[in-house]
Amino acid sequence: MPRYDFRCRSCGATFELRRPMAQANDPAVCPQGHEDTVKLLSTVAVTGAAAASRPTPAAGGGGGGGCCGGGCCG
Repeated sequence: MPRYDFRCRSCGATFELRRPMAQANDPAVCPQGHEDTVKLLSTVAVTGAAAASRPTPAAGGGGGGGCCGGGCCG
């Protein structure tokens, strides 16, 4: 189940809730009982294997110019 971070505008507390994606934008009440909260934007860091799996150009060929690399544009 996804985890969502919230901040209370009344007391400044930051807290997280686990809830289904269908309820991601539903209002949340802070642990102190305040209802004036906002959902924080979460960031995701992706590292590791993705960089290693990128295709590399074939030796001695390929590539070109233009927007698609096929040499048709220019």
